[in-house]
Amino acid sequence: MPPRSPTIDFARDRCSDLSISQSREWLVTNGVGGYAMGTVGGPRTRAYHGLLVAALDPPLGRTLLVSHVDETVAYDNHEYELATHRWGDGTVDPRGIVHLDRFRLDGTVPVWTFALGDALLEKHVWMEPGANTTYVQYRLLRARTSVTLRAKTFVSHRDHHAPTRAGDWQMDVSAVDDGLRPEQSEEVGSGLRVDAYDGATPIFLRSAGAELTPAHTWYRDYALPVETDRGLPDREDLLHAATYGTPLAPGESLTLAFSTEADASLDGPAARARRRARDEQLVRQADLDDAPADIQHLAPAADQFVVDRATADDPDGKSIIAGYPWFGDWGRDTMIALPGLTLTTGRPDVAEKILRTYARHVDRGMIPNRFPDQGDTPEYNTVDATLWYVEAIRAYVDATGDTALLRDLFPVLQDIVEWHEQGTRYGIQVDPDDGLLRAGTPGVQLTWMDAKVDDWVVTPRIGKPVEVNALWYNALRSLEAFAEKLDEPAAPFADRAERVSAAFSRFWAPKCGHLKDVINGPSGDQPRLRPNQLFAVSLPHSPLSSEKQRAVVETCAAHLYTPHGLRSLAPEGPDYVGVYRGGREHRDGAYHQGTVWSWLIGPFVKAHLRVYDDPETARSYLAPLRRHLEGHGVGSISEIFDGDAPFTPRGTPAQAWGVAKLLEAWAAVQDAAAELSRDGPT
Repeated sequence: MPPRSPTIDFARDRCSDLSISQSREWLVTNGVGGYAMGTVGGPRTRAYHGLLVAALDPPLGRTLLVSHVDETVAYDNHEYELATHRWGDGTVDPRGIVHLDRFRLDGTVPVWTFALGDALLEKHVWMEPGANTTYVQYRLLRARTSVTLRAKTFVSHRDHHAPTRAGDWQMDVSAVDDGLRPEQSEEVGSGLRVDAYDGATPIFLRSAGAELTPAHTWYRDYALPVETDRGLPDREDLLHAATYGTPLAPGESLTLAFSTEADASLDGPAARARRRARDEQLVRQADLDDAPADIQHLAPAADQFVVDRATADDPDGKSIIAGYPWFGDWGRDTMIALPGLTLTTGRPDVAEKILRTYARHVDRGMIPNRFPDQGDTPEYNTVDATLWYVEAIRAYVDATGDTALLRDLFPVLQDIVEWHEQGTRYGIQVDPDDGLLRAGTPGVQLTWMDAKVDDWVVTPRIGKPVEVNALWYNALRSLEAFAEKLDEPAAPFADRAERVSAAFSRFWAPKCGHLKDVINGPSGDQPRLRPNQLFAVSLPHSPLSSEKQRAVVETCAAHLYTPHGLRSLAPEGPDYVGVYRGGREHRDGAYHQGTVWSWLIGPFVKAHLRVYDDPETARSYLAPLRRHLEGHGVGSISEIFDGDAPFTPRGTPAQAWGVAKLLEAWAAVQDAAAELSRDGPT
């Protein structure tokens, strides 16, 4: 595969402007839940930023082990500090950002180029797939003489959600016998082992060929300004545990390995080649060789969310991390994201493993809402995740024709329908009077609009939510088709679907010209204009007439569409909140009350295609999110945006269903354009 131009490539004017570069975040992952993350400009602005955030209980148990490296380069009688930090008193020191000449993504690997006089030094960061190992590699691209590189390494050992103050914490920092395996190199590596406390997972800091000086110095009062904005703890202390030093001649490189494994490979070039080969293979597998560079990049970006979830009876299990840095694997997010992350990228084997993994956790006709960070008991507080699971199976079967999986899971699907008929947790049950699905218990949020602050339920949607019943109708029609494929009785599903279709007309609000958001709630119907109605158009099986489909799309386009997704509530509504920021109460109060969600661009584009059959116009709606790959989380898609212009990105900088739905919408537009081309002008 020929080398590709980088999707993301920032010149000095964007790199060295701290206001820009500290608001752009990079991410690398390891496929088992661990990650490395930081800002383009260098300052750590979140508690989650670090070079090694290891998944100690994969894919969760994520723990900050190695925070960052402070580099100093001696060259031509000058010393250049490359790090940039913001401190609690407001100062920024050092300001290595002034030497940052370029930042780019090479696949998913962030690369910084520092200009030091007439010398150029390049820095790469990546993780080893399947291991809690991060590599930091330096290469001297150009210089008149050798340089001396010193790299201070900083560590911690704490939950990735919460920064730590050091107090009198005494970690044990000790040298280890670190001879390299013969197949790696004849050089002797230098290494340290850090034990944060008795019983803690050790941290191994290693390198081949560099001189190592152990240290034990606390640097106190790093500022984390994003956490300040979020009303969360915003100060951090970190331990300087080691300094690596080495001369570098032009063309030479140094690789540092930070790992929970004592024998992580120190062959930097080989490790880098493995990472590059994986990124390129993902593009080939997705059949995107002829796609624009930004769309090609989405294939390896999608892979960042796929993780192993091994269990005693399923060692090869898979799941999807909902978003980095703070989400785990949520059932709803996993099923919504699955088609885009796996099927449109040519990885049906991964999709199959995810579907089988979740089938093992179906209980009382429900898949888990989420797997907790601690403990082994999944939480089942969701009404829609299971229906999205049925849709994910439909998408898989349509893409692969695999009836073997369908036959294995069909009893699970029958069980799901039966439990929904007879009633399961949280009042989830088919109403025998009309066949619609109702759900809700006071104090519990069951739909994707699930924000809750203590006892305050922000968007109570008890009753019959519109998207839940669109999904229920879609599920019944899908099971009808599944039964026919398997020569099973299909009539029971068809009959149920007909009842739902007839009753669905009750959602229509003639005076508003769109669908009500919830009917039969404790206080009656909720006619608020929300994007949930789009699923009644975008899902494969729609209970709406073509006339009403068009009305839904036109109304959503007029009131909810923004360049980066759809608002969760129309601005005309009395509860609309246009800016998402501040403490938890304000943020959660805005989460579904006007905040824009990037993933909703997918159903909007699919609904638009269904109504207008105009691929070129549909494709134009994707352009702003494609450009957003250079924003917030570089190379990925942000979770949310403000509802008010200029639609500032918020929430997680890398969200699975945002990436997935952009990929899925792109594929739908391409397929529609190809079909239109085959059919010719009418």
